[in-house]
Amino acid sequence: MRAPKGTPLYVHLPFCVHKCPYCDFFSVVGKGEDHDGFLETLLAEAEVRAPEAPSTVFFGGGTPSYFTEPQLERLLARLNDITGFASSATEVTAECNPESLNLEKAQLMRSLGVNRLSVGVQSLNPVTLEFFERPHTPGQALAAVEAVKAAGYERWSADLIHGAPMESPDDIRHNILSVLDLGADHISAYGLTYEPGTPLHARLERGAFAAQDEDQELENLRVARQVLTDSGLGGYEVSNFSTSGQECVHNLNYWANGPYVGIGPSAASHVERTRSGNARSLARWSRSVHQEGSKPLYTETLEPLERLGETWWLGLRLARGVSPAEAAATAGWTGKDPTAPIQQKLMADGLLECHEGRVRIPESALALADHIGKQFLAPQA
Repeated sequence: MRAPKGTPLYVHLPFCVHKCPYCDFFSVVGKGEDHDGFLETLLAEAEVRAPEAPSTVFFGGGTPSYFTEPQLERLLARLNDITGFASSATEVTAECNPESLNLEKAQLMRSLGVNRLSVGVQSLNPVTLEFFERPHTPGQALAAVEAVKAAGYERWSADLIHGAPMESPDDIRHNILSVLDLGADHISAYGLTYEPGTPLHARLERGAFAAQDEDQELENLRVARQVLTDSGLGGYEVSNFSTSGQECVHNLNYWANGPYVGIGPSAASHVERTRSGNARSLARWSRSVHQEGSKPLYTETLEPLERLGETWWLGLRLARGVSPAEAAATAGWTGKDPTAPIQQKLMADGLLECHEGRVRIPESALALADHIGKQFLAPQA
């Protein structure tokens, strides 16, 4: 069944020039794959599952800018025919990587309804880029940002990763200030993580390099946050910073545990308290679309108590924190708040604070955000 009108839409485009060794998302090297066939399958799924008049759209990956201009035109034009997103969505974001973005492609996407680009800069240090196995140079990253600006985008973001073994706090400061000098009003600054199952994690386990220790990681986080906030970008989420009004609306809906539909391989959906997800396989996903009526790989409907814990877990990533009453309403929970003892214990430990009726993680404890949020995942009624 199609989701209610206005539900946010995520579109997963999995192809990349190269699979980065730290990446845990579903993506594949695009060379040799049937890109046109993929788009036809994606649009067939959209015909069945994409909501009418989505309020936001996010093209993620993978590398959405990997596709050629004719392919992007076909995707965007036909998806608009199906959903009407170009006139309904207040925010339409496409992720881009520097090696595949130029002025013509940026202009084309803007003419077809995309009004926000997120550029995967990651670093402006060539040694760090080589460690990340990124297929672009610092010069290409700067050129991509200039193309975004020249195409007339009023909203754009840059992704940066800090914490590579050879990186110093001065490198982090240089990366951030260089991107800010280009006029960025939104920056996502992520600490490098070594996800089990990724090539980078395997190299770490083999002793090919030594990861930075905990004190270095904490200093990286401190430097990144200080440079960004001193430059006028508020940290509205643990890893996301923007000037006022430039927050990513689509992602704010995720952190509020709101509804959304995801199409494409590995994409997840959350509609009317039921979660579902597609296969992390091009072949299996294609089969589900063409032979099974776009049936997801799995579905689960969470009970209100589970949803309440999840709402706290997600919402505490935001600087504004969580309103207990709003969390209960989102989860459909009535009665005594089972998260109250968890809140009280964490407040006593200095890991939470209450500000204007909302519970949030204080600046001094942000490095422990994941640990703090997980405490809410299994509240006891």
